[in-house]
Amino acid sequence: MKTAGIIGSTGYAGAELVRLLSAHPQIDRLVLSSTSFEGGRIEDVYPNLIGKVAAPLVSGEAVVADSDVVFSALPHGVGERFARLCMDKGIPFIDLSADFRFGDDEETFSAWYGKVWEARELHPKAVYGLPELNRAQIRGAAIVGNPGCYPTGASLALYPALKLGLIAGGTVIIDSASGVTGAGRSPSQATHFPDCSDSIAPYKVGDHRHVPEIARNLAIMAGRPVPLVFTPHLAPMNRGILTTAYAPLAAPVGSAAPASAPRPPNKEMLAVAASVRAAYAEFYKEEPFVRVLPSGAIASTRNVRASNYCDISVHIDQGGTTLIIVSAIDNMVKGAAGQAIQNMNIVLGFRETDGINAIPAAF
Repeated sequence: MKTAGIIGSTGYAGAELVRLLSAHPQIDRLVLSSTSFEGGRIEDVYPNLIGKVAAPLVSGEAVVADSDVVFSALPHGVGERFARLCMDKGIPFIDLSADFRFGDDEETFSAWYGKVWEARELHPKAVYGLPELNRAQIRGAAIVGNPGCYPTGASLALYPALKLGLIAGGTVIIDSASGVTGAGRSPSQATHFPDCSDSIAPYKVGDHRHVPEIARNLAIMAGRPVPLVFTPHLAPMNRGILTTAYAPLAAPVGSAAPASAPRPPNKEMLAVAASVRAAYAEFYKEEPFVRVLPSGAIASTRNVRASNYCDISVHIDQGGTTLIIVSAIDNMVKGAAGQAIQNMNIVLGFRETDGINAIPAAF
């Protein structure tokens, strides 16, 4: 049994780590910190934990000193000193910020996040924590950079198509809609209830900081740079990310109508869609948390709520030229805390599904 420490336990991602780790079969104790609430108790900040988790909120240094594995749910650019403390102690450090997502590419990180690294020697030791892509490297890793929520949904949607050469070399377009928890616990005008309720709107159009992370993943998956347009949207829901990705088929459906004259799917188009779906199902058949949906089904955030699953549905456009992939994740679980625990399980040699194998909440 292990003691898990969480630095930044009172933010949304940190609180979700507390909730999930409290039921983990290999974790018997949690040590928690919070800058905002240090000296208080986690159950006072989150009363849903009463009777299940009782813990004081101590300093980050105290968390490292008393833990076997440490999660950092701190803002971008402030976690390196805790990573160094963990390295000195010889325990794994799993970071939910962007600090360790870019390998040794400080230029890209600094350009998009406005921060500079203070412990450059640590970054070459970090492994990007998308298990479906980097499972072998994650095993035994000292530092894991947990992926962003949008990059997780987008990358899993496109990975088989890129790896198997199912799409051509044109531009990939990705639209994603996220629940409001993706903006974090600190309130803002954009997340104020009257502004975000009963409305959906794009934001950071053309300059969202997850673009370089998505582009990096797609290039690795395809073995080449992938032209990309990504647009995020804020949706009036607490949880979830729904991603719709559009990419030109490498082999368009020959008898399909021109794009200027779309028509209902014919037998050939349906056969191509079924073939692509079968390729996706085969590609992900050993992945415990990726579910390729049956033909005719469409991925929805409702069906992955509060779970670590990524649901994927496969479609062809009316003209037979474009592959349309829809993915759904819970941004707080597979997009943050659940994936971090999945990474911990791999690093420490636990069953990969330990603590995160709950059935999604249907309503």
